[in-house]
Amino acid sequence: MIHAPARPSWNRRIPAYVAMSAALCLKALPEGRRMRARITLTQCTRALPPAGPVHVRQLYQAVLACQPPWWRGQIDCKERALATVLACALTGRHCRLVLGARTLPAAFHAWVATADGTEIGNEEAGGRDHPWTAVYTTL
Repeated sequence: MIHAPARPSWNRRIPAYVAMSAALCLKALPEGRRMRARITLTQCTRALPPAGPVHVRQLYQAVLACQPPWWRGQIDCKERALATVLACALTGRHCRLVLGARTLPAAFHAWVATADGTEIGNEEAGGRDHPWTAVYTTL
């Protein structure tokens, strides 16, 4: 379970709220189109300069803190990772969306990575005990 960290500053909170809203709007799409929409949105941010690990981690923490309490459904790692990529883009930088899997116990997961390879969000759901293998990474 993910616990929301302390409230971030406004310059991190506003992009996180907007990005989380956009990520949750994608859940209204038919199931077969959601992943394509996520990948297309992240590929639109390629032209931006890369973000550093500190910047991406701060935005990831802001996304965790800005998860709406009124949302009745579950907010999965896919939405958190996409919201982090979009929040990063709203601040003028880009990071990569990574989709991964593991065999024992079998599961799928999504996280973000910086240009230098720092992975953020992959420690969720037992990522330290049972490491994730990246299956797809946006450029």
